Amino acid sequence: MNQYVTGAVIRELREKSGMTQARLAEKLGVSDKTVSKWETAKGYPDITLLEPIAEAFRISVTELISGNTVFNSNVSANMLRSRFYVCPVCGN
Repeated sequence: MNQYVTGAVIRELREKSGMTQARLAEKLGVSDKTVSKWETAKGYPDITLLEPIAEAFRISVTELISGNTVFNSNVSANMLRSRFYVCPVCGN
């Protein structure tokens, strides 16, 4: 895990989300100074916080660590309009 990449990714994602360091810190249960340390590459997030950080930005932990956001381009127009029906008798 590259400390500089991860800090830059956290900062970029936080700014794109319109979130302050204080708001992100509140969501994660850490101080805003801790978030600042991550973003300025003066420290790493604790490994137990990687999943909550990724969830806060709606990305995977892999995307957070690598700095590469993956977009799913395999969704066709038909999939977007698909409807699923539930049988009123059996529930399937």
